[in-house]
Amino acid sequence: MAAYILKRILLMVPTLIGVMLITFIVTQFVPGGPVEQLVHQLQGQDATGEATAGAEGLYRGARGLDEERLAELKALYGFDKPAHERFLTMLGNYITFDLGDSYFHHQSVLDLILSKLPVSISLGLWTFFLTYATCIPLGVAKATRDGSTFDVVSSTIVLVGYAIPGFVLGIALLVLLGGGSFWDVFPLRGLVSDNWGDLPWYQQVLDYLWHMVLPVISLVVGSFAVMTMLTKNALIEEIRKQYVLTARAKGLTENKVLYKHAFRNAMIPLVTNFPAAFIGAFFTGSLLIETIFSLDGLGLLSYESVLRRDYPVVLGSLYLFTLLGLVAKLLTDISYVLIDPRIQFESIR
Repeated sequence: MAAYILKRILLMVPTLIGVMLITFIVTQFVPGGPVEQLVHQLQGQDATGEATAGAEGLYRGARGLDEERLAELKALYGFDKPAHERFLTMLGNYITFDLGDSYFHHQSVLDLILSKLPVSISLGLWTFFLTYATCIPLGVAKATRDGSTFDVVSSTIVLVGYAIPGFVLGIALLVLLGGGSFWDVFPLRGLVSDNWGDLPWYQQVLDYLWHMVLPVISLVVGSFAVMTMLTKNALIEEIRKQYVLTARAKGLTENKVLYKHAFRNAMIPLVTNFPAAFIGAFFTGSLLIETIFSLDGLGLLSYESVLRRDYPVVLGSLYLFTLLGLVAKLLTDISYVLIDPRIQFESIR
């Protein structure tokens, strides 16, 4: 086990470097870099004016600025150094989790990401727990009633929910329950109310939960179908295997056959995905949901960073998320072996 884990950790290094290198190269050729946007602002133009080259190219917006001033602007953003030198310096800083400073927010990228986490954690964790808590019991009930009216009706409902985009459902919920054209039941914006700090603790909890209802519903409804059908199909597959027939022939009750034998084996694919899903829940960012409900989270931060060419935020957040994704993948593989002893590390690729 130790040798496999060490090998996987060593493989993370070139994977991480490759992802960062490709992204870094792309940023060098994307038009409308931070220097050009600042030049547009200094000349009284819109930051979204036409761009003709990346950060190291020639800037149409730089016409009228003397070379000394332009050189100062490039030095301000670090573009006065060769690209390979900037990339190596960035990797060296990332080893110590020094993700640099945002060009536009003027604060540490790590602090900026941490400041957006409360929104993303709230959305991600509630989505994660509600999905697992609803879909597993529903999938088991559908498997034990395969082909019944309950199975058909529930399948129809979850598939309709899967077909409705989350942002469309969010808009519909706001119109119906957010004081749009019908009932003013839930708040329109934010994670908590403006007077949240003045409320007693129990009202703070209720206020927070009240704000979470509509955005969480918009996120979880579409994810019910996949998890529910996966649970149902995995359990049906186990029920049809020979060992289940043998257990029934030995006189075991249906509940023991179902929950002690079939259910435990059917849950292996779901449980082994738990580490990745749980870690991913902390960094879930949905741009459209955050925009609709005025939630300032990681989804909105990533979108704005790409538009503004805020490269430290783009690259720093990508580095952090890629690293966590690789760790989650490793934990998933380890959980496979811990849950199912039949799987050997040498057989995992």
